[in-house]
Amino acid sequence: MANPSSRRLPILPLLPPVGGRDAMTCRFRCGDACAHEVANTSGNPYFQDLLPAVISRRGALRAGALGAVVATAAVTGAVPAAADPAPSGAGGRGPGPGHGPRGLAFTPVPPNSLDALTVADGYRSAVVVRWGDPVLPDAPAFDFENQSAAAQAAQFGYNCDFVTFFPLGDDRGLLWVNHEYTDENLMFRGYTNGDTAPLEQIAIAMAAHGGSVVELERAGRTGQWKLVTRGRRRYNRRVTVRTKMRLTGPAAGSALLSTAADPRGTTVHGMLNNCAGGTTPWNTVLSGEENWNQYFVGGDGVPEAQKPYLTRYGVSTTAAVPSGSRRFDRVEERFDLAKHPNEINRFGWIVEIDPFDPQSTPIKRTALGRLAHEGATTTLAKDGRVVAYMGDDSRFEYIYKFVSKDRHIPGFDRHNRSLLDEGTLYVATFTGDSPGQIDGAGTLPADGRFDGTGAWIPLVSGDRSFVEGMTAAEVLVYTRVAADKAGATKMDRPEDIERNPVNGAVCVALTNNTARTAAQADEANPRAANRHGQILEIVERRDDAAATTFTWSLPLVCGDPADPSTYFAGFDKTKVSPISCPDNVTFDADGNLWISTDGNALGKNDGLFAMPLSGPDRGHVRQFLTVPYGAETCGPLITEDQKSVFVAVQHPGEITGATPDTPASHWPDGGTSQPRPSVAVAWHPQGKKIGS
Repeated sequence: MANPSSRRLPILPLLPPVGGRDAMTCRFRCGDACAHEVANTSGNPYFQDLLPAVISRRGALRAGALGAVVATAAVTGAVPAAADPAPSGAGGRGPGPGHGPRGLAFTPVPPNSLDALTVADGYRSAVVVRWGDPVLPDAPAFDFENQSAAAQAAQFGYNCDFVTFFPLGDDRGLLWVNHEYTDENLMFRGYTNGDTAPLEQIAIAMAAHGGSVVELERAGRTGQWKLVTRGRRRYNRRVTVRTKMRLTGPAAGSALLSTAADPRGTTVHGMLNNCAGGTTPWNTVLSGEENWNQYFVGGDGVPEAQKPYLTRYGVSTTAAVPSGSRRFDRVEERFDLAKHPNEINRFGWIVEIDPFDPQSTPIKRTALGRLAHEGATTTLAKDGRVVAYMGDDSRFEYIYKFVSKDRHIPGFDRHNRSLLDEGTLYVATFTGDSPGQIDGAGTLPADGRFDGTGAWIPLVSGDRSFVEGMTAAEVLVYTRVAADKAGATKMDRPEDIERNPVNGAVCVALTNNTARTAAQADEANPRAANRHGQILEIVERRDDAAATTFTWSLPLVCGDPADPSTYFAGFDKTKVSPISCPDNVTFDADGNLWISTDGNALGKNDGLFAMPLSGPDRGHVRQFLTVPYGAETCGPLITEDQKSVFVAVQHPGEITGATPDTPASHWPDGGTSQPRPSVAVAWHPQGKKIGS
């Protein structure tokens, strides 16, 4: 339960423009993306009445040996079957092979606005690692009043998001954490804006981005994990905006990725705004760059031919310095597009990091496309090819899938580490089965379900483009434009994507979309002015991750259960927890879906929720924990033994009006301390499985 000393804090002014997210979060996290015009102005239908035969007629696709001519009859009768077993030794993102249905039996946490991490009765929680904690052996202790870029580059970074865990035996393990963005208003006293901030503050913020690898040890025989603070810690690592990385895959070396500093177009420094991610069967991390567009200035000075592509990715081409810019260009000129117009093309990728080799060079895999990346969840197709699912987190953007050309070979590391460099990148289209029945109010169709069929449309395979008028490199660098031309279905902010270890179904968090109108509503996105979001479940044909057709349904349409526009898979809505704005998702080994939220539009703190997807409890949403005031729940991750759940507590106290002199949160250290984004772990003291 909450710490007895927890107290309610005053609500500071200004409601957020989208969902329940505060305006300060909107500014620093995504550059007020939702205050700008929607970047997707394509004529793609919001609702597909037929599978997209029209795409081939437009010439956007060419039929080929891929067997991707999917403009045929609708898919029918796909039933979930047993999932492919996870590769032996796969990393700790998920719990491995599924065990089958297991009931959840905890008492839900009531919605609250406490400045505390509150867990279900009987469970305990503790902070694992905080912003500023030493990561590298020579890192100094954190001192809020005396920060430096050199210290931050060796300390745990700022806002933590994607979390994954790699066991090193029973009692040790490696934790990888993304550091998505910085909030300079909360990091520094007297911060005003990037135009006038001291250069050292900007350099500190740059070093606080990226990611961390830290070694953990189990506390006794419990589900609690602690940071290893002694000894060599040979795996510990910081990745920042300045870390050298390689570009690989079909777009690497293209003119679009060439700069004055790197004319070959194969080397880039750093990663930006990394949100969700995944792991590979060969035990590496996949980290997705999301709102990277906000870090650049000078869009007004790029060549005219480039401006439509910048606009499609939400970059201003009319302002020399967009409002609210962090001004990284004041420290490193490469962030000024007027001087280095191609530098931006080197961001927006899935980055692969080896957590076991701190000297290894991270790799940006261009074959997976360039988006506002959310997730990169991998699995194996029935023939052994590697499949990665990805979302593009913005209003009216798309869902993608990559299927490798070659097969995974267990134990053949050198071969496997090239699999993400060649394959086919697809984008999804969705068709509802209740035409004329979706009015934007969230009313269930006559068949009692939001469901239908869909298809994966190929965009590019290796050096071969399937999009008319675009080369393979152009498809991969300007993936949104290619997906527009392919007729992809516009979705409500596709975020994290995970595959059910029990039945192989794929679940997608669609966070919200207040810009959707009633005329734009469709069966997969059934509400206008959607503040609360929904969960999408995809079942691919023959339970094969490489299939190009699927069925889909919405098991959860979020919001207040008393709201008639909500849907909990038909479960009794008087018995469920209210839930708003699903963000990151994960599964336990029994196939229960765990959902973390971002921007609860119901007026309470964000949290972590569990929902069975099979059996009589399908749709029974229960809140397992809440995060502190002003924070967002990220991660989450349930360990393979199901005795621990990690959550990343992002931006505690990020409330308009808050500053270091007037903080809105004192979590995690309490008293009069400054809020510090942190990773926490929850467990049951009797060793019970999480949620049981």
